[in-house]
Parts: sequence; C-alpha cells; structure tokens
Amino acid sequence: MSSAAVTPAARLRGLKPDWLSDPKVWRTEVLAGLVVALALIPEAISFSIIAGVDPALGLFASFTMAVTIAIVGGRRAMISAATGAVALVIAPLNREHGLGHLIAAVILAGVFQVILGAVGVAKLMRFIPRSVMVGFVNSLAILVFMAQVPEMRDVPWAVYPLIIGGLALLVFFPKITSVVPAPLVSIVILTVITLAAGIAVPTVGDKGALPSSLPVPGLPEVPFTLDTLTTIAPYAFAMALVGLMESLMTAKLVDDITDTRSNKTRESVGQGIANIVTGFFGGMGGCAMIGQTMINVKVSGARTRLSTFLAGAFLMVLCIVFGPVVSEIPMAALVAVMIMVSFATFDWHSIAPKTLQRMPAGEIGVMVVTVVAVVATHNLAIGVVVGSVTAMVVFAKRVAHLAEVTRRVDPNGTSVLYTVTGELFFASSNDLVGRFEYATDPDKVIVDLSAAHIWDASSVAALDAIEIRYKQRGKSVDIIGLNNPSADLHSKLTGELAGTH
Repeated sequence: MSSAAVTPAARLRGLKPDWLSDPKVWRTEVLAGLVVALALIPEAISFSIIAGVDPALGLFASFTMAVTIAIVGGRRAMISAATGAVALVIAPLNREHGLGHLIAAVILAGVFQVILGAVGVAKLMRFIPRSVMVGFVNSLAILVFMAQVPEMRDVPWAVYPLIIGGLALLVFFPKITSVVPAPLVSIVILTVITLAAGIAVPTVGDKGALPSSLPVPGLPEVPFTLDTLTTIAPYAFAMALVGLMESLMTAKLVDDITDTRSNKTRESVGQGIANIVTGFFGGMGGCAMIGQTMINVKVSGARTRLSTFLAGAFLMVLCIVFGPVVSEIPMAALVAVMIMVSFATFDWHSIAPKTLQRMPAGEIGVMVVTVVAVVATHNLAIGVVVGSVTAMVVFAKRVAHLAEVTRRVDPNGTSVLYTVTGELFFASSNDLVGRFEYATDPDKVIVDLSAAHIWDASSVAALDAIEIRYKQRGKSVDIIGLNNPSADLHSKLTGELAGTH
C-alpha cells in the first residue's frame, strides 16, 4: 500500500462537518444562531398577529422550521421560519374557517412543496433574469427598513438615541474584534443600559407573551372530508408557491454571497418536509427568511447547518427558560440590527450613476418594476412574477427587432431572393408578412432562412401566409436553408394552422 493512501481515520475526519473540527467555526456558528434567535422572536410574534393566531404559533413555526430545514434543506446557513409572506396568504383562511383549517392547510402546502420539488420546479429559477434578482434584493432591503418604521413612530424619545447607539456599535465594534458578532454585543449592551438606567421603552415582551412549554404534535382539528380539502387546497397551493419562490430566491442570493452552490431541488423538498412537521406541531408554517438569513450569513459570517439548527433551538430555550429576560430586550436594539441588515442587503452598486449610464434602459425598467411591485404589495413573490413577465416582454421586444429581411432581384429579372436573418417567433414574425413585395416580384420567389431559426407556430403561420399571397398571384415560393429543428417544426405545422388556407 502506498504511504499516501488515505487511512480510515483520515477519511472519517474528512466527513466531519467544519464546526466539529474547527473551534473558530464552532464559535461563529453558535453565536450566529443566538443572534438570529433573538431577532426571530419579535418577527415571529408580528407575523402571528398578521395571520390572526396566537404568538406561540409563530414561535413554534420558527422553531420547527429552522430545526427541520437544518437537517433536510439544500442550502446551508439559510434560515427558515414563520414569515410575513406566508402569514398574508393564510390569514383569510384562519379568519373565515378557523385555526384547524389553517393548520391543515400548512400540512397540505408542505405536501405540495414536496411534489413540486420532486418534479423539478426549482429548475425554473434559471428563467429569472439578473435584473429581477437585483430588484428582488433591493425591494427586500426596502421592506426590511419599512418594517422598522412603526417601531420608531409614536415612541418615547429615548428610543432614538438607543437606535443611534446600536447602529454605532454595529458599525464600529467589528473594527475592534470579530470574535463576537456585533449584533449580539449591541443587543446585550442596549438591554443592560435600559435596565440599569430604568429607561421605559418598548420591549420584546410588549409584542406578546412568550410560550412556556415545547409544542406537542397532533392532528389538526378539522373534519377529514372532501369539503375540507376543497376549502384549504387553494390556500395551501398559494402558500406552497409563495414559500418556494421566496426560499429559492433566498438560496440563490446566499449562493452568490458565499460563492457556493446549493441543491435547489433538495431545498424545495426540504421546505415541504419542514412545513409538514410544523403543521403537525401546530405551527403557522413558513419559508426562508431573507432578513434573518442576511443576519446569519452576511452579518454574523455563518456558513453551516449548525447555525440554522441552533437558531431554532435557542429560540425555544430563550422563550421557555429565559423568557423574562428576553422580554426585557428593548425593541430599539433589534430595530438597529434590522436597519443595518437593510443597508447591507441593498445593492448600492445597482443605482450608482456609472451603472445606470451603462445599463440598458430595459434592464433598469425591469429592476424598477420589480421593486415597485414588491413594495406596493409587500409580497416578494408577486414582485418576482411581475418583474419576470416584464423582463420577458422587454426581451421579446428587443429580439423582435433583430429579425431582418433583405431583398435581391436576379439580374435576369426572373427570380427574387429574400434573405431572412434572426430569430422568428411570435413577436418578430408578426410583421414578417408585410416585408415582401407580392405585386411587383418576379414569378419565382426564394426565401432563404439559413441565417434564421423558427421557434413557434406563429412563425410557421407567417411563412404559410407569405406562400398563399404569392400563390394567389400565380407565383411560386421556395423556402430553403432551414436548419434541422426549424425544418422539423415547419414540416409538422405547415398547412395545418387555421387561417392560413
């Protein structure tokens, strides 16, 4: 055996996660999980209020989602918990039919996500343009900041210096040391100041009561009938789509930040499993949380599943064991953290004058439309859909102009050659028919498509219409130069399309 052979012990060490073999990674992941857990508490309570359920259900969902996705998810260090997007989707169901139907919808949404993940819905991510992604990131940053505005309105004057102090700590403390995350230092220092000085400001406890025990698994209290299924299915499917879209976009964002790749199919299935588990434990469901993920990945420097798992575990420990202490954390401390997350998340390069001068107007328009749609609806999924559709229209319009037709008459005047170049599809082929001189052309017409490609039935229909117009004048048309895919499509559809005879 070669001396360079890998021993079983070395192979086993290679299989160990980084946080088991590197104390520095362990410390980073543990502290990042603690910071995220602290930030999750007021968020989960707020989203519970949006959904119209007890705050405990949002906290339970954040616990079970984070712990489960840490094991079955495809994107390391990403945080999944109760979210506003999911709360908005299921709130009407809870309001009209009650908590039992909401829990049943969460479980069914998880089943839908597993199925969608298994059939490859994650592959659709490749069709989301970069301009939509930039708009998604920027609108997220705006939403995160907007969510903090109510916490700075109609509050005691002491809140403002606390927020300023928190921001100062977040900016300058990392210059001293990065051993302890600046958000954790900021939260601890501001809490100590408010308690020691007896400053009366809004606290986490003002958001709602924290649970005092772990969630217990059980079945939703609904009649297991077809009527129940038809009632919850539309809400469950909407929740599944919104949750997957937000989760996959977040995973792609983390991929870019960490310069690593993640398994989007596994993430899609993992989100479904996490929601199924959450539903059976009585949680309100959820998906990836972009704000908390940015705290974990960008601010705290976490990179492994340990931070995600501990975020959920610490959440329950903080609520059950340290509930009275956590309740005293001033909201100003968490507001400062989220403002810093908002600032760090926004892609400032995308709005720099030099970038705007070089970027095509269509790309800028798509980014702006995405941001406006998200901010107007407070729904990231809607913004992505609107932005993607806008990008498709811009692309189609741009490509449509690339289809050119040149005409050259034979010196003898017996034939004419039309050379078509570019991509032929519904947008570019619509005006193709009007580019030929039917009345004055010679009896023999040659259409050369060797520099073109036929993409759809609209293009075949346009070519059929051209042939018909020439035949009506007793002239022949010869189409040449078709590449194999174009020839196959043309042979299948020519003469078979309505309105071409």
